[in-house]
Amino acid sequence: MRAKGLAPRAIILAAGSGRRLHGAGGDCPKCLLRVGSATLLHRQLAALRACGISDITVVAGYQEPRVAEACGTTARVVENGRYAETNSLFSLWLTRDLLTDGFLVLNGDVLFHPQLLRDLVCSRVEDALLVAFRDSLLEPFGVEEMKVQVRGGRVADIAKTLPAEHADGENVGIAKFGPAGARQLVAEMDAIVSRGGVREWAPRAFQAFARVRPLHAIGTRGFPWIEIDFPEDYARASQEVLPSIEATFDSAAATPAVPTLAPEPMEAEWRPQPGHV
Repeated sequence: MRAKGLAPRAIILAAGSGRRLHGAGGDCPKCLLRVGSATLLHRQLAALRACGISDITVVAGYQEPRVAEACGTTARVVENGRYAETNSLFSLWLTRDLLTDGFLVLNGDVLFHPQLLRDLVCSRVEDALLVAFRDSLLEPFGVEEMKVQVRGGRVADIAKTLPAEHADGENVGIAKFGPAGARQLVAEMDAIVSRGGVREWAPRAFQAFARVRPLHAIGTRGFPWIEIDFPEDYARASQEVLPSIEATFDSAAATPAVPTLAPEPMEAEWRPQPGHV
């Protein structure tokens, strides 16, 4: 049985070639990087199925036949034939006809504890983004992180270019949208693509969405995750993050999810930003 609030389908964005890995994982697409005994793709598919989601679409581009073979009958594959000249927003936009009933979207290069997915899909809100809130004692964000500003439990801004001092956390790369939110997000993507923004990251559409409709922030509660972009990320995923996931998986699976929203109480009432209705 599906948990209340669970999106009926999932989209995995996996079209990129992973050039910045410089061959650390061979020549395979990033989603087929092997971390421990399984690939990132197979780990994500398993986590989705464990949450009761079997309607899964993978957007592939680089070496699409290899991705399709790995998916088998577990997921449909939509090809982004323009993967080399576009980005994740365009990949998600290609699936727009599948999104109208609500959906989950995952970046295909993220290794995460399955509890994070359970927390997101079991949260009471329809439209939400997983956010790793940053402890003020840790080193500040750099230019690579997709930074998130949160006010009143909702996303106020999200961008790599967001000044580090304005950021409250980092985008994990997993979000969900209910039916009404999905229609709004598709409208935002339509507008961005029509203006030629095919090289934008998917969070560019999330940013536009959050200006007209609440996008709730769901905290990670300290469960481990990592986005794999560089060779050092791949090494850390195998040597640190996966062992941490495996060490905590059994106890987390036995604990009911209690999703956390943003930890600060600012702006309890959400309002559209000026210039939006």
